[in-house]
Amino acid sequence: MKVAVLRKEHFNAAHRLHNPAWSEEMNQKVFGKCNNPHYHGHNYELIVKLIGEVNPDTGYVYDTKLLSDLIKEKVLNKFDHKNLNLDTEEFRNLNPTAENIAQVIYHLLREHIESKYELKVTLYETERNIVEFPA
Repeated sequence: MKVAVLRKEHFNAAHRLHNPAWSEEMNQKVFGKCNNPHYHGHNYELIVKLIGEVNPDTGYVYDTKLLSDLIKEKVLNKFDHKNLNLDTEEFRNLNPTAENIAQVIYHLLREHIESKYELKVTLYETERNIVEFPA
């Protein structure tokens, strides 16, 4: 029988939604105020969900302290209080939409979590704008 373990974390980051292949007018039309050339920020809420079997020896699906440490090392240290467009390699050439941020976080974590665990990343950009990967 499988059980889900969820860890909630928080980070602050700035970004600008912009497609360099488009004109300024097209970027403004598509991204609106999120295309501000001086950037804007969000207080992101991140939920990392692991699904797996309970280990009979520990009673854990996954040690949440280890999960917290992994998220801190691979995600928070990279993105917290950063300008995603300017300060991170991951978004140097990738538009830092909530959808793309969630996928990047998933891949940063997936390579360090055994494949026996199902992994889901839920990212709250605002209280009302939420993405989940994989869907």
